[in-house]
Amino acid sequence: MNKYNRIWFSLLVIVCLLAPHTTTVAKEKKQEKDQFAVPNHVLTISKENTFQNTPEDLEKVEPSKLTKELQKDIDIPIDNPNLIKILNETSIKPSPIAIGYRGMVYIGRWALHYESEETAVNWEYQEVNQNELNNLGGERGETISYNQEAEREVKGALTNQISNVEDVKNMMLQISKEKTKLPLSFQATIGKDTKKGNSYDVPIKKQGSLTAFSPAVNEKGSVTFGEVYIQLKGSKKSIVIKNITNQGVGAWIPIQDHLSFSFELK
Repeated sequence: MNKYNRIWFSLLVIVCLLAPHTTTVAKEKKQEKDQFAVPNHVLTISKENTFQNTPEDLEKVEPSKLTKELQKDIDIPIDNPNLIKILNETSIKPSPIAIGYRGMVYIGRWALHYESEETAVNWEYQEVNQNELNNLGGERGETISYNQEAEREVKGALTNQISNVEDVKNMMLQISKEKTKLPLSFQATIGKDTKKGNSYDVPIKKQGSLTAFSPAVNEKGSVTFGEVYIQLKGSKKSIVIKNITNQGVGAWIPIQDHLSFSFELK
């Protein structure tokens, strides 16, 4: 085998070894995408909803150059936008001639990082409406359509007690929105008299029942907490995190302006 044949053979072996891994990764990504794809029985009501939901547009806070420098020596990532904002605004400037000076500035105990472990959708999270049509004594087939009979507010929440609730909710919401690409919010409202053109046949001698559900995402993971200090050493400063703890947390987060429909004949 000459030099060039050996090179081609080596490249072929590498491709063969990498191919199964590449295929597996692509398959996993497709499965995750399919997991969050909106099924046919779930319809959007963003245009028809008589209540205008406010999108949950989370503020994306980028760490400043100084904040990035402060974080480079710590092992725990800081994702909490409120903490990043405070670090960005810090104005502590040790004197360049403060040789031998040491000090610690306590910033507080914070939720630092959220690690997502499981994200799943329950398309029938909460029943919000039911329309019925009685055609037992009818002489011809009828149709039933969705009509929201009363305003319904669907609220999400954390499923267990935890400190720094709002910060934790914001981090969980951010991760869930990125993973699912769905319009998530901890509050979704369906206005009275909201209608949709989906119709279902109710034959004679039958009763039809059309039930609407508000879907929601179930997010589970763990939060890292810690006491945050800014340490001053001479003319340098850095972040020090003490008393680190981890706690499991879950949340139900409604999907705005989407309804899941279930039709039943009796």
